Amino acid sequence: MSLLSAQSATSAPAAQASVGAPIEFMFRQIMEAVQKSQLEIAELRSECHELRQANASLERQVREGLNNNGGSRLGTPGFQTPAPGSPQLRAKSPFLTPNSIPQLAVPPSLYVPSPLSDNALTQFPFGIREIPGFWVVIPAGGAGTRLWPLSREGHPKFLLDLTLKGRSLIQATWDRLLPLSSASRTAIVAGPAHVKSIMEQLPDLLPHNLFCEPSAKDSMAAIGLAAAVLAVRDPNAIIGSFAADHMISGDDAFLAAVAEAVEVAKKDYLVTIGIAPSHPSTGFGYVRLGEKLGLSDAPNARLVSSFKEKPDARTAAAYIKTGNYRWNAGMFVTKAAFLMQLLKEYKPELHEGLEKIALAWDDEKTRQRVLDEVWPGLEKIAIDHAVAEPASMDRRVAVVPATFGWDDVGDFSSLADLLPAESNQPRILGDSGLVVTEQAAGGIVVPGSGRLVSMLGVDDLVIVDMPDTLLVTTRARSQEVKRLVKKCRDAGWKQLL
Repeated sequence: MSLLSAQSATSAPAAQASVGAPIEFMFRQIMEAVQKSQLEIAELRSECHELRQANASLERQVREGLNNNGGSRLGTPGFQTPAPGSPQLRAKSPFLTPNSIPQLAVPPSLYVPSPLSDNALTQFPFGIREIPGFWVVIPAGGAGTRLWPLSREGHPKFLLDLTLKGRSLIQATWDRLLPLSSASRTAIVAGPAHVKSIMEQLPDLLPHNLFCEPSAKDSMAAIGLAAAVLAVRDPNAIIGSFAADHMISGDDAFLAAVAEAVEVAKKDYLVTIGIAPSHPSTGFGYVRLGEKLGLSDAPNARLVSSFKEKPDARTAAAYIKTGNYRWNAGMFVTKAAFLMQLLKEYKPELHEGLEKIALAWDDEKTRQRVLDEVWPGLEKIAIDHAVAEPASMDRRVAVVPATFGWDDVGDFSSLADLLPAESNQPRILGDSGLVVTEQAAGGIVVPGSGRLVSMLGVDDLVIVDMPDTLLVTTRARSQEVKRLVKKCRDAGWKQLL
């Protein structure tokens, strides 16, 4: 008994020590986790403080801009451009004016514009970048049928604010390019149905720089009309054509690419800007890069080896794998006179017709008569097919590879990618208070009618609820909305298109 007692007495302290060791270790871990959490909290507080300071600075700059300019947009100099809407104060409708919403039952109170939109002014951050003799041409055509019923023939997507920042796509295009050309050398080509809305959205646009085409004849006639008229007004003009309904991120890289393209155009090239592809898209055409031009003023410029139509998924992946292909964004920079020369060689009848119109354009007495005689007979063809592709085979087309972000916002799927969203929630273009979801991930909702849109257990849907029309499809099939528009037209619903 005494031996057992002795063993028990000696083993008790050892047992206590063995129990105490893991407790001490756990305590140290807990203290380290607490210290780490305190450090992370301190970092978050510091970041929040910096954000509050940045926000206060932004608000102060906006107030100063409003005070300095009196809230007026009249007489805006070329280096000033309307401020983008505040990300903290997003508009609740993609329609910039209530009367542009398809009418049925939308109360005016649903339209809540950003307070930092049309009436605010700011200095362009890059300083003076104007290029002497450079003209911006913005073709504003197309109905954006893949974005129907949001986009309509009478109020197409370029007139819509698809980011809810208070500026439509055409206004954003104007803002982006204004530093290079100024308002005096910025021209718009549009159809008669959109002239009034464009003048309202772009009050600094000079009336004689708005070229109204009587009917849609595709991009060659539209850009050719501007080139022909500007070549008469300024024989040395260099023009850059940029679609009214594309979205671009990285303005500094964009403007640098355009400036480089102008330098190449001076050497008698038709120059396109090739966008670095972010994925193997089947919705865009491609440009194959050729040999470098070796120009000191344009070190990135290359010849265009060939243009490729929209490929299938496997071909697009193969293009990207080579590293020798860029997206064709439809941006062209060239001398106006050189474009007309190419048109004379490859499409002489179209050249002849546009020359007749250009010679009469600035004489209002004869303009309409010549348009009525000539325009209906002009060939309907894209600029790529009319001059870019054949000229590339003659080594007269160059490309400036660029790295800025670009999207033509061609359907609701691409639009959804451009909108912010909570995790596992659909993107909302409009008033988020009108959308209630439960276990509904992905997709996009446009609550444009004022009705509540509720979703339960459905993923990746496209729901566009307008006062007069409801569209329901999936993101995967959003490219096919154009087919639905055709069926609606055939069924007698033209008034809704």
